[in-house]
Amino acid sequence: MPELRRLNLEDMAAAARVHRAAFDARLPWLAGLHTPDEDLAYFREQVFAACEVWGAFEGDALAGFIAFRNGWIDQLYVSPDQQGRGMGARLLGFAKAANVGLSLWTFQANAGARGFYEARGFEVVTLTDGAGNEEREPDALYRWRAG
Repeated sequence: MPELRRLNLEDMAAAARVHRAAFDARLPWLAGLHTPDEDLAYFREQVFAACEVWGAFEGDALAGFIAFRNGWIDQLYVSPDQQGRGMGARLLGFAKAANVGLSLWTFQANAGARGFYEARGFEVVTLTDGAGNEEREPDALYRWRAG
């Protein structure tokens, strides 16, 4: 069973690497959208500044993480070589236990993520054409409520 612990700025680079590896594996047509330095700046200025960030560790290696705040999941990524082992479900369960409801955005083309969230009680609220996101990729707003 992986260890879960709250991440701090010392873990930021590892979280950015997990994010990039998982994002590029699931959405290869969007790979390289940002440089590693841009990823680090985003994690420092946005993710770690605004969210509670928790990680799942296999030994000393960060295998996945979740970033959430006030009823929102901003990030949930698991390293491609660690997917399918229950880490994402465990991280999501941690965020669900801390909230009475959660919302999140994911890309419509990310069938793996959509199936993962739907299997855990999230429902689609809105589908967009992607005009409102940086990637211009059609996305889906999901919502979950406890009980």
